[in-house]
Amino acid sequence: MSFRARLALVAAAAVALAVVAASIVVYFVVRGQLYGDLDRRLNSQAVALSHGPMHLEQFPDGNVYLDVGGPGFESGGYVQAVAANGKRYRTFNEPVALPADSHVLDVAKGKSGTFTADMTVSGTRLRVLTVPASGYALQIARSLTEVDHTLHRITLLLILIAAGGIAVAGGLGLAVSRAAVAPVRRLTTATEKVTETGDLSERIDARGRDELSRLAGSFNAMLGALEESTRAQRQLVADASHELRTPLTSLRTNIEVLASERTLPAGERERLLTDVVDQLGEMTTLIAELIELARGEQLAEEPEDVRLDLVAADAVERTRRNRPGVLFTTKLEEALVRGVPATIERAVANLLDNAAKWSPPGGEVEVKVHGDEVVVRDHGPGIDEADLPYVFDRFYRAPSARGLPGSGLGLAIVRQVAEAHGGEVVAERAEGGGTRMTLRLNGLP
Repeated sequence: MSFRARLALVAAAAVALAVVAASIVVYFVVRGQLYGDLDRRLNSQAVALSHGPMHLEQFPDGNVYLDVGGPGFESGGYVQAVAANGKRYRTFNEPVALPADSHVLDVAKGKSGTFTADMTVSGTRLRVLTVPASGYALQIARSLTEVDHTLHRITLLLILIAAGGIAVAGGLGLAVSRAAVAPVRRLTTATEKVTETGDLSERIDARGRDELSRLAGSFNAMLGALEESTRAQRQLVADASHELRTPLTSLRTNIEVLASERTLPAGERERLLTDVVDQLGEMTTLIAELIELARGEQLAEEPEDVRLDLVAADAVERTRRNRPGVLFTTKLEEALVRGVPATIERAVANLLDNAAKWSPPGGEVEVKVHGDEVVVRDHGPGIDEADLPYVFDRFYRAPSARGLPGSGLGLAIVRQVAEAHGGEVVAERAEGGGTRMTLRLNGLP
């Protein structure tokens, strides 16, 4: 059974239950009203009898009958007096006497009070009121035929109304299910289209504020994220292919020269071998950085509490060993952040390496840690204003950096780590020259 059919069935069942419950309530309300009216008439008749000339009288046929009458007495129905000894006295025009059980005798004996009951006499259902009256139990009854007939008609009417309500509920359930399932149907269609075509630009109309609209909005956001991820991956592959082409071409040329049989000038072979080793080192670094970027924002390790000052101190020590010609000064305050230590250290190391690369021989690089920030400031030539918006882009290299070693991926990795930790990295020209880069880490949950 489809979801739409199940939804329609549930809606119809809910309305059907409501209609049936309402019909039952209406039936008992009407029944109570009819019985209430009948009981009031019996009570009025009892009051009239109690104030009228009610007595026993022997008729010519030799039987004793109950003689009733008087102002306010409503004719019709049955009237009977029951003595304490069980003797019953009916009116002359009544063909049969009403049954008198022990409860009626208790009323006649003064042991019980007024009560009302239903009984059947000669195939006729009666409503009987029994009241105490001067040593007798006075019974007044009226036929329930009219009440039963009315209730029967009402029952048929309620059944028809319930059946019609259920039919209408079924139709409305189908209409409601169609409207309710429409966003799901659009979502399914979009999903199938994306699966068939691979087109991640597909979107769903997500107007509204209900749950299905929110689901459609979430689906659109997911498609947008997938589209952006796919675009980034394709761009990374394209950029990597472009960046690898040049060193691979140079490496191949040098290897072909070395493998040739021609005689090389003195020292040329050593120079070519040195170039090959350097190019292999640069390619190794480039490939490692490409792998780092390809991970995107996925963290291989579980986040933990990280002493940012200690991570920065370790990164500074390693950079000192690799860059002995640069002076590093530190001001590291104790700071605790939430994140992955290895990726944070890689980001800090990339900032330090970039600052050392742009520092003149004997230049100073200042490193500060405060709160969730790492600030690295060099005293080099600084970054041109035109280059500032692009320094963290993949493979971007300013014109002034074209002659320096590097792949253009180090700062891109810094930005990736910052965003993966809910933070950011900012580059700016420092007062007095040089560049200041600030890495902010808001931490991971």
